[in-house]
Amino acid sequence: MRQYLSMLTALGLLFVAMAWHPNTVANTAIKTEDGQSSVYREVLERLASRHYRTQKVDDRLSERYLDEYIGLLDAGKNYLLQSDIDEFEQWRLKLDDLAKRGNIKPGFIMFNRLRDRAIAQLQSNIAVLDDSEFQFDYQGQKTIVLDPDDREWFTSPDAASVFWEKRMTDAMIRLLLNEKDPEEARELLTKRYKNQMKQFDQRDSQDVFQLYVNALGSLYDPHTAYFSPRTNENFKINMSLSLTGIGAELTTEDDYTKVSRLISGGPADIQGSLKAEDKIVGVGQSDNDIVDVVGWRLDEVVELIRGEKDSTVRLEIIPSKGDSSNTKTISIVRDKVKLEDKSAQSKILEIDMNGQQYKLGVIDIPAFYMDFEAYRARDPEYKSTTRDVYNLVEELTEAKVDGIVLDLRNNGGGSLYEATSLTDLFIDYGPVVQIRDAKQKVYRNHRASRRAAYSGPLIVVINRLSASASEIFAGALQDYGRALIVGTQTFGKGTVQDVTALSEGQLKMTISKFYRVSGDSTQHRGVIPDIAFPSLHDIEKIGESEQDNALPWDRIHRVPHQAQDQLSPFIAPLTKSHLERRSADPDLASLVEKIELSDAWGTEKSLSLNLDNRRARSERWDVGLFELENRRLVAKGLEPYADLTAWKDSGEDAEESTDSEASEQSTDDSEPQQVTGDTDVELALEQAKEEEEDEDIAESDPMLFEAGKVLSEQIQLQTQTNSQRLALMKKTEETSL
Repeated sequence: MRQYLSMLTALGLLFVAMAWHPNTVANTAIKTEDGQSSVYREVLERLASRHYRTQKVDDRLSERYLDEYIGLLDAGKNYLLQSDIDEFEQWRLKLDDLAKRGNIKPGFIMFNRLRDRAIAQLQSNIAVLDDSEFQFDYQGQKTIVLDPDDREWFTSPDAASVFWEKRMTDAMIRLLLNEKDPEEARELLTKRYKNQMKQFDQRDSQDVFQLYVNALGSLYDPHTAYFSPRTNENFKINMSLSLTGIGAELTTEDDYTKVSRLISGGPADIQGSLKAEDKIVGVGQSDNDIVDVVGWRLDEVVELIRGEKDSTVRLEIIPSKGDSSNTKTISIVRDKVKLEDKSAQSKILEIDMNGQQYKLGVIDIPAFYMDFEAYRARDPEYKSTTRDVYNLVEELTEAKVDGIVLDLRNNGGGSLYEATSLTDLFIDYGPVVQIRDAKQKVYRNHRASRRAAYSGPLIVVINRLSASASEIFAGALQDYGRALIVGTQTFGKGTVQDVTALSEGQLKMTISKFYRVSGDSTQHRGVIPDIAFPSLHDIEKIGESEQDNALPWDRIHRVPHQAQDQLSPFIAPLTKSHLERRSADPDLASLVEKIELSDAWGTEKSLSLNLDNRRARSERWDVGLFELENRRLVAKGLEPYADLTAWKDSGEDAEESTDSEASEQSTDDSEPQQVTGDTDVELALEQAKEEEEDEDIAESDPMLFEAGKVLSEQIQLQTQTNSQRLALMKKTEETSL
């Protein structure tokens, strides 16, 4: 540390000393623009009159507003000093009054301070990296705490310098472990910091205004946001998904671009290596050099990832699970994403349950889609989830399956109309969902209007990424007692948003809330499975309940419906059998062990800054996965890998994360979703079926195979119960005679 500080002094870096002075500005201060004040008052009025959550604009909101905005400014606690935070306290009880007058100047003053601090710190970092005499210490016993929740604001410029020396050391170690030589790593970091300086320097009044307004909107709920005219164009693109890319929704966290969710059936989902919560640190085109994107604007990162169909994009990522101390590089072939082309698909599972063979149909439902343009044009052949699933049910019925598994894992939602009509295929007449608006008026007009198309044995599989419309469907079948729900707790997005135009830009705002026919909200809590499976996703990181200011779970009146109670007696014995298979079935047991291994690594609060220790840590992760895989192979009577090298050469180590599924937040259910693309549906389905013919589902998807086991045992128990009931009825009749 002394070497670092003395080096700065020797260089005579005047800007460092100046930058920490609260009255120094690195560049011309960003100022408010004409019209922003009136737009701000317009947003405040809309929130007060139309948002589902009513709040007083008072001192309490002002306090939360200040904390929220500071959190958005410097989420990683990387730049601001405690003295800055203390200075910002002057507005703690004033932002509400200023908001009513349309005064947005505090937001600009605080942002300019953040920008000055950041640019000065980045300049300091570059000076260190450019000094050939400065050498990083990779042999000491220092550690770094990266989670800002476990750190305080910097008490002084010296405290900031100490942290940043550690942070640069950590960045260098990551690059060295990713096979970069020391000089190349320093050059890459220098380029990264210069890019980040450029990003700060390019921020304009529109950026600051949007950030300040969104801090206010997020106090109402996490799905309320203001889109400036520039951002609104990107929002329209994202809603139509008309551009070619990888099929991923991205957000920002600290200086990183983070994957919030993958579009089911999209290129990233199919490739399988990119996961929810992964952080993208670099983007490269085909075989070209990877461009470091840490600290970049989100729209610029998105622009790099987009590209021509069939071209390849390379992403350098920090994995969200497992060994997240290092980076890895993955390649994804771009394609157009069209949800209605990623249709519901079916396959048949053969299950041996206690010596009896069962043939089960599996229907994978990736989204609640509808070609609403064809629907509005009254095209009788318009494409939708319900129509596709109906046809698949007919095919499976003709194939004489014993039961059907509906797979809703990773289904982030879509059309509310489709959620209702799909429910109609499996229940008789009755309500499906209740919707309560901001005025507390409840609507119950979404109903099943005809007899069920399928009334046989049924099970629904969900996970943490099943959201919105998926939760409405699964919740309805659970409330009616029509199917057992297995898997993990769902996402918990039970709200509806609409997008309205402002005099400048647009406002996306939560206006309604979903409720099940039982009266329970799907918001926050989601759907709780009848039989819980191990979670491949970190429930403490992903889900509505983990979002700041999420609307709470609550209840309204139950709506009358014909609920069955035929399945509830089977929950206890089926759960007992499932828990026994968790340890006895090699594939399922191995998956559970991988989850436990990954979760254990995720509990670490700090990382060593000793290169040898970090290298050993990475090797321990590989050894852990290698041993788990060999244990699985031996349990199945297969030949284990001879050594770690043989395992790596096989490619099995490519799945560093236990998460074999796609990812995260729900789509709004205010209307059917539209997505454009050019995939040949029939050809894609045929190819998928051919690829699956030789697929070992027990190994490739243990959770789905386990769902098949649960349904098979459920059918067995139902058959036994029906036989016992018939025998009792017969005995009663004989006695009465």
